[in-house]
Amino acid sequence: MGMNNGLGPLGETYAAEYLRKQGFQILERNYRSRFGEIDIIAENGQYIVFAEVKTRRASSLAEPEEAVTPGKQKKIAKTALLYLQKHPTRLQPRFDVIGIVAAGTGSAVQSLRHVKDAFSYPSYY
Repeated sequence: MGMNNGLGPLGETYAAEYLRKQGFQILERNYRSRFGEIDIIAENGQYIVFAEVKTRRASSLAEPEEAVTPGKQKKIAKTALLYLQKHPTRLQPRFDVIGIVAAGTGSAVQSLRHVKDAFSYPSYY
C-alpha cells in the first residue's frame, strides 16, 4: 500500500461501482493469496475480470497503468489461477487495470480509465 496515502479505498470503491454500472457482478474485493492480492474480481457472463485498481492524485505525473510492473502482473496472474482452481468457470479470464485520478485533496474522483486486457497470463502457464 504505502504510496497511495489512503487513496486506495476511494479508488477501489469507485472502480467497483463503475464495473457494476457496466453490468459486472462483483465477486471479490481485495482477494488475497499467498502470492499477492487482486483488488477486484468481477464477471459479466462472458469474462471473469481480475482488476488491478491504481489510484493517484492529479498532480502525479505517472500514469496509473504504469504502476503495474511485470512482477506485479505475475503475482496477480498466480493469484488469479489459484482463484480459478477454487472457483472453476467457463468464463474467459481477463486482466484489466483501472486507473483512477483523484481530485485535489483525494476526496473525490476526477477521472477513470479502464484498460481492458491490460496484460495476459505470463507465457509459462
